[in-house]
Amino acid sequence: MNKVIALSPIFRGLTENEVAHLLNETPHTIRSFSKGQTIAQRTEEVRNLCILVEGSVKGEMVDFSGKILKIEEMHAPMPIAHAFLFGENNRYPVDVIALENCKLLYIPQVEFLGLMQKNVQVLTNYLNSISNRAQFLSNKLWFLSFKTIKEKIAHYLLTLSKSEIRTTLVLPKSHQELAEFFGVTRPALARVFSEMQDEGIIHINRREITILNRNKLLEMIK
Repeated sequence: MNKVIALSPIFRGLTENEVAHLLNETPHTIRSFSKGQTIAQRTEEVRNLCILVEGSVKGEMVDFSGKILKIEEMHAPMPIAHAFLFGENNRYPVDVIALENCKLLYIPQVEFLGLMQKNVQVLTNYLNSISNRAQFLSNKLWFLSFKTIKEKIAHYLLTLSKSEIRTTLVLPKSHQELAEFFGVTRPALARVFSEMQDEGIIHINRREITILNRNKLLEMIK
């Protein structure tokens, strides 16, 4: 397990033996969760540095109507809600649900603070990691600012294609997963995909998408 933990962004640059030595000196626990089990609830206080060491989880929000908005999926060895470990309102921003059987490493806040004081590499890694999270959340907020499903799809496809040369791509998510990611229903998403194909903007072959009119996609998000 120390080998996996050494691959985490928090312990990047340390050897497996160095990680084992640090954990031997730092009180911590390992907890197991079953598929579908709630690991943490939104607004619950973040008391520990939490690192996924086996399996995968998802972060999601549920509104009053029951509509689910999936924020992201996280796989081992990623930390969970580490950017909320400190601060005046250090609470989970989303519900964290196990996508499969998984195991998590928990280091209490005060113990992790002492660990960072003892090891500058861990401190540097943590600061870099929370900065990356801030950038991710900023991009996510910008994405959610798009009001229509078409705008969201256009931004998503342009991000996946990354260049004008790449016109055909394979969606990494199923339509159901995309619907949760966009915060819309699956039928609504399918309808808009169909409209964009009828308008000659894209061609769809299951998960394979060919961009036929890149300029139209760019116009949608301006």
